[in-house]
Amino acid sequence: MTTISEPRTMAANTGLATTEMVDEGRCCVPSGAPAMSAERAEALSRQFKAIADPNRLRLVSLISASAENEACVCDLTEPLELGQPTVSHHLKILVDAGILHREKRGVWAYFSIVPGALDALAGVLTEPK
Repeated sequence: MTTISEPRTMAANTGLATTEMVDEGRCCVPSGAPAMSAERAEALSRQFKAIADPNRLRLVSLISASAENEACVCDLTEPLELGQPTVSHHLKILVDAGILHREKRGVWAYFSIVPGALDALAGVLTEPK
């Protein structure tokens, strides 16, 4: 928002004249840019919280770098040096946040990046002001 003010010359304690901005009674003029809705902020917050963990960032990186852009949970435990229950917990958080997609194949679950999910998060950070 932009404050509407009028410059006035005033004497400071030092006796020197200074120019100060004095409010004319109007507080602010809207910037014209719409504010983010509460629902959108809540959804983005969940997604940013989901990837804010180092292990989850590594999972996203491992999955996006895999040959098929997907990975089985069984292939993710060794690189992270974590047990299968812990890796599954992190993967569930990423799925619930809409960053990963889970596909069950027999007894194994395969994970892939939801198309556009990471681009959308990056876009929020790089939106012009």
